Amino acid sequence: MNRREALFATGALLAAAGTAQAADHSHHHHEGAHPWQAVLDTAGICIEKGEVCLTHCIMLLGEGDKAMAACATSVREMLASCRALISLAAAESKFAPRLAALCVDVCKACEAECKKHADKHKPCKECMESCAECAKACKAMVA
Repeated sequence: MNRREALFATGALLAAAGTAQAADHSHHHHEGAHPWQAVLDTAGICIEKGEVCLTHCIMLLGEGDKAMAACATSVREMLASCRALISLAAAESKFAPRLAALCVDVCKACEAECKKHADKHKPCKECMESCAECAKACKAMVA
């Protein structure tokens, strides 16, 4: 999945969440930007970079590089948490801040694991960087 496809998919997800929320008129934000836009943006980028990193890890594991197993595991955990966060944050769920607090830890763990391979593997470096940004946005959300 390339960046354009990931952004389109994220946009479609946000549009679907917005459509569902439109039925509930108690959460209107007429002032413009979504209150958790930074989290939505950085989690979306994290998912995009994580998918590429996970594919790279799986390819290397298939070639016998067992050192990538922990990286693949941490990326898989990050992907699950960021996907859930996007769903809850887009819906302005009361549970989104609690999940964002967890995502700080998950993204930091993924960042640390990817850092071990960042000098050698570009997908790991990009995933590491996106996790750092997502952790910052999540931390700001719960502050």
